[in-house]
Formats: sequence, C-alpha cells, structure tokens
Amino acid sequence: METLHFHIRGRVQGVGFRPYVFHLAHQLHLRGWVSNGADGVHTEVSGSEAALTQFEHMLRQSPPAHAVVTSVTRQSLGESDFKTFEIIESNGSGTPNLLLTPDFAICEPCKNDLRDANNRRSGYAFTTCLQCGPRYSIIKGLPYDRPLTTMASFVMCPACETEYRSPEDRRFFSQTNSCPHCAIQLTLRDAKGVSLQTHTTAVVSETARLLKQGNIIAVKGIGGYLLLVDARNARAIQELRHRKNRPTKPFAVLFPSVEQAAACVEIRDAERKELESPESPIVLLRLRREAVTPAMQLIAPGLDRLGVMMPYAPLLLLLAETFDGPLVATSANISGSPIFFRDQDALQNLGEVADYFLTHNREIVVPQDDSVVQFTTYHQQRVVLRRSRGLAPTVLNPNLPLHHTQLAMGADLKSSFALFAGGNLYASQYLGDLENYETQESYRHTLGHMTQLLKAKPQEILIDEHPRYFSSELGKSLASLWAVPVTAVQHHLAHFSAVLAENELLHTPEKVLGVVWDGTGLGTDGQIWGGEFFSYQNGAFERVDHLPYFPHMLGDKFSREPRLAALALTTELPDAAHLLRPKFTTSEWALYNKVSNRQNGLKTSSLGRLFDGVASLLGFCDRSTYEGEAALFLEAAARQGRGHRLPPIQDVSLTGILKYLIRHLQNGESRHELAYQFHLALVNWIGQIAKEQRVRTICFSGGVFQNALLVDLIISHLEDNYRLAFHRQLSPNDECIGFGQLAYRHIQTALASSQRKSQLTCASPSPVN
Repeated sequence: METLHFHIRGRVQGVGFRPYVFHLAHQLHLRGWVSNGADGVHTEVSGSEAALTQFEHMLRQSPPAHAVVTSVTRQSLGESDFKTFEIIESNGSGTPNLLLTPDFAICEPCKNDLRDANNRRSGYAFTTCLQCGPRYSIIKGLPYDRPLTTMASFVMCPACETEYRSPEDRRFFSQTNSCPHCAIQLTLRDAKGVSLQTHTTAVVSETARLLKQGNIIAVKGIGGYLLLVDARNARAIQELRHRKNRPTKPFAVLFPSVEQAAACVEIRDAERKELESPESPIVLLRLRREAVTPAMQLIAPGLDRLGVMMPYAPLLLLLAETFDGPLVATSANISGSPIFFRDQDALQNLGEVADYFLTHNREIVVPQDDSVVQFTTYHQQRVVLRRSRGLAPTVLNPNLPLHHTQLAMGADLKSSFALFAGGNLYASQYLGDLENYETQESYRHTLGHMTQLLKAKPQEILIDEHPRYFSSELGKSLASLWAVPVTAVQHHLAHFSAVLAENELLHTPEKVLGVVWDGTGLGTDGQIWGGEFFSYQNGAFERVDHLPYFPHMLGDKFSREPRLAALALTTELPDAAHLLRPKFTTSEWALYNKVSNRQNGLKTSSLGRLFDGVASLLGFCDRSTYEGEAALFLEAAARQGRGHRLPPIQDVSLTGILKYLIRHLQNGESRHELAYQFHLALVNWIGQIAKEQRVRTICFSGGVFQNALLVDLIISHLEDNYRLAFHRQLSPNDECIGFGQLAYRHIQTALASSQRKSQLTCASPSPVN
C-alpha cells in the first residue's frame, strides 16, 4: 500500500488535531503515525488510494472546530510496513512555523462536569479538555506539549493518565488535563498574602460570602488578576473606584449566565453568539432602563452601554454561580499600569486595593486583558474595541505576502506590536499605554517571549514616525543591537494600510478613499494629524483633505480637558465666548485665549479633539478622567437625540458645523439632538469628499470609528453608493498600527519592485525581427 507524508500548517496545535487525525486514520483503516512538530502537524499514513484521498480531503475541508488549516502538503514515500496508527513523540527541532493558539473559554461538556455531583471534577476550578482552557497564556516553548507549558510541574494522576491515553475520551491527549487528585492548588489569602483556605469547595463558598459582604477580591484568571466586587453594592463599587483611582471609567460586569444578563441588558443574536463563543470577550450591550439602579450608575457613569462578560474560566464560573448575581470584574491594576499577572507583583501592589486574594499555582506566562467588542445597533457591524485574550496573537489569513522576518513596533497609545515570521503574521494582545514604566516593561516582556517562542530574528524593524514614542525608541535600539535596518511609517498611513490589508485591497487597481480619524499622530508637516482623507491607487498614497487645522496647545493637558479643545476650535467664533467663559477661571481665560491665538503654535486636524470640543461645547464633559470619555458621552447623548425635529446641518465645513451648534444652543435647542446632528454632519462630509474623489470604495480606520452610532450612520447613508471597508479582526484604534506598518512596508516594497521592472522594460533594446 502507498504511504504518504502530510504536513499540516496553521493553527493546528492545542486544538485537538492529533486526536482528530488518530480517529480519522482509524475510521479509514489507515496505518502510520501523527506528531506535533515546531512547524505544525506531521503524519505518515499507509493505505489504499481511495482512503488516502479521503484522508487528505478531510484534513483540508473538515479539521477540528478550533483549527485553522493554512496549507497541507503531501509527499509520496513509497511503501511502509506500519502495523497500526499511533500518536508519537513530538519533534521540536527546527524553526517554529505555525499559528499560535489563543486561550479558549470553558466548553459546555466541561461546565457539565463542574456541575455534576457524581463527576470527580465536580467543583474543580481548573477543568479543561481538548476544546477549552488556556493555551497562549501558558506556552513556554513549541511545539505545544505539556512539558513546554506551565502545566509541566503538574503530574497527572492515574485516572487523568488513563483519560489522556484513551482514544474514546474527550481528554485524549489533552495537554492541560488535571483533576482534584492531581490538582492545581487554589488558595484564598488575606490582603497581606497569608493563606486562609486551600480546599476548593470551601475557598469558592467563602469567597462568595466575602463578596456578598462587600469585600473586594483579587482573583487570578487566565491572563492575569481580576478585581471582583458585588455589582449591586453601591458602597463597595465606590470603594473600588476610590482604591483603584478610577473615578468614572466604566467597569465590566460578570454575569453567571446570558439569561441573568438579559434582565439587565438587551442581547441580540449576534451579541449572544459572541458572549458564548470560545473567545468569550466582553460585549458592550444596551442597558435596559429598568436596570439603571444607583449601583449600575456607578458602574458605567453617564453611559447607556454596559460591558458584559460570561464566566469563561472554570474558576469564574464556580464563583459566579455560587455568588448567584452580577459581579463587577475589572483588570487588577493601579490606574495607568498594566494588568498584574505574576503572584508576587499582585500581592505586593494590590494589598491596598483588594481585601482578599484568590490565587493558584499555575504560572501565567504572558499578561492578557479581556477582549472587548461591540455591535452597532442597526446594522450589527462588529467592532473590536480591545483585542486580547481569546483573539490574540495570530492574525488569520491576512493575505499579506511579506518575504522576510519583520517586526513592527506599533504606536504608544493602545500599544500592540506585530511580527511577521515563518510566513505567519502575529499581532500581540493589547499592551496598554506606553507612557507608564510598568507598561513598557510588560511590552518588553511580551515581545521577548514571542520572539523567543518563534525563534524569530527580525531582519527589519518598523516604527512610527513620532521620534519620542517609547515604541519608536525601543525599535531603534533593537535595530542597532541586531544590526538591522529600521524604517519609519507615518501613523495615519499605517492606519489606512491596515484596513486596506484586512479587506484585501492592497492590490486593487481602482482608487480607494481612506478616512482616518483619531486623536493624535505626527504628520509629515510637523503638525498633529487626526482628521485625514487619503486616496490610494497603484501603491501610491495622497493626502487629499483633512479637518482644518486649529490650535493644539498645552501638551497632554489638551487631550485631558475637552474645554481646551472647545476654546481652540472657536477662537474665530466670538459667539461661543459666553458659552465657554464659565468653564474657566479669570486667569485661565486670559492665558488660554492668548495661547490659542498664537499664529506660529502647533496645529492639529484631530477628529478626536473635535469630538472633545463639541462634547464640552454642548455641556457633556469639560475634563476627562479617562481616554475617550468625552466622545463616549457625546455618542450616548446623540443616540437619545436621534429622530427628532432639528434640521440637518447644510454647511458641513468645520466652521459651518460649529456655527450651527452655537446658534441652536443659544436658541435653547436640545443638546442631545445637536449631538446627533453633529454625527450626521460628519457622515455627510465623508460623502461629499467621496463624491469629489470619484471613488467607489471607502476605508475607515482610527479610534473615532469605535463609535457605534457613527458607524451605523455611515452604513445607512453611504452603503447604497459605496463599498464600505471596516476593520475585521483588528481594532480601528492604535492597536492596528503594527499590522498597518507591515502592510505599508509591503506596499512600498511592491511599488519599488514594480518601478524597477518598469525601468528594465524601458531600457531593453527593441526586438530584432
């Protein structure tokens, strides 16, 4: 019988691929072996031609549920004398070349095991199987096998070993297998780290009791520690805000089930599917009016959306169901710092925040916050707000044909790096804002871990053009250390390139319009860009329009105080003075007016600051306590003002929009209706530019397009006449910059290659007949 060797690449480790191949081979009466390698899964099979053909077809077309197969190659080996089919020891030699598998939420069968009093895993907080459990957060090396994870120190008991070796069991070759007899140790500790209880059932019931008493508990999750508190206890929530120095930024709420969440928020089919998915992100959902209690107002102050999460880990499921009510669940950090994921760091830094700690002795290798997504109200457009646990680090099917190992450092706000290695593309999890030293160290740690894991040696480093970004400075240092070239990419062109690449538009022959709206990015003219329109065609970018420049003053204070943006926007509109004057002291008014009227000062075209300024002008927010606060208030207000009686803004120039708002404010019109008309005017402006540019496709990137109402209005008003391209796997905010830097570099390389070929063609002698 013929023997074939198959090499399967993609996301094929940690997804049950070897057991799947084992069962498939037995079904088709094939003999041979299957194993993990550093570059995917390898299998040699011997059998009839028909069986081998069916085997290959199933590998390609019907892989395991969580697998993503990018290629299957075959090689004929002649005849082999295999006696049976088996899973053999992995081969870790060579350079890793596979897609990294994210962490998966607990599956339904494992939930049933937890709840079944007759199951030996009843109440066991670390129940997993082939279909669920930690992956990326515990990997120390490749290929993905228990000895190369933080499960290595936990030796399976005889019962678990039997499951692991039994082809009929759903834990057959499950690398995270454990049970109460070979348990990961759960421990309840006081604020000083002293152990209080270690018996799992007692730990869970005692933790639930402490939560009901109003205590704050730091719980070690999949990607780091979470802070939990009773979501119905206003005093406890206020105390959490005080201790964490987080006065108004919204918290997420953990519900035991979708059914319990539905009593508090509206859940549509797409949102339910996302909540119950293996990725299990936080989903922003519309609050029901009857659910707006004093405690809920403290959870999401001034907002009409609530971040809802399901218990994606067995420990969280046990806690949620034992507590039997909603729990505030927020990343365990001090305001501005990254999530704590090491036990020692959490105990040392959170002792004044948490009353108790719920720890365990399975190490977390890399930190991950919870991912966050939302769906727009009317068109159900999915928008990723934070890409982390469950979604990172692999970018699936990017169709970005890069040719050598490249590292893109991303930006400083909402930092995330991207790495192209071995033909695969990775975008790291959200790592936070790099103005903070601890976040810088977390960025270094995660970057070091990924390059070591993949044995990647970058041959080029890409950075943002802003010379003072930490990510840019680190990129230049690494380039010097590794003796490789470094290339700077303009911030907003990276945004545009990212959304082009995600929508497979890099090589489209037609002209494409890019709308890139965000808070800040250094422009090629030395000003602060953020309200940009670009055209793209045949590999060339052109800045075709932008929000008119207005003063950018007082450094970072400008983005923290929307009242300053309102003042800067209205320097030439005297009618605004009486609306803004009460927002400042006498000395501030004199000083800030003088600064804003400087002719040679720094200018900006930022849409983010325009949203800030309008939010202040309309009286929704004068000082922000977290990034994007003013824009969130303005969006929430605009949703309330939709469908009312004000006429639309006809003059969609910046001056025209501001004059409209000022005039109608003076007439006493509804601020909510004015907020809605502002959003609509921006959409009409996009339509006007698209018409002038004579394009059929419009791409959107930048943090402004996290605004669900704005995205809905864009689709409602422009979809009939244009192809609209939004981000798919990545967030429109600065998390996409690293990926965009890689895409932009590919465009420039392809363009240079095309030009060289063109020059060679032109220089060739004419053919002789």
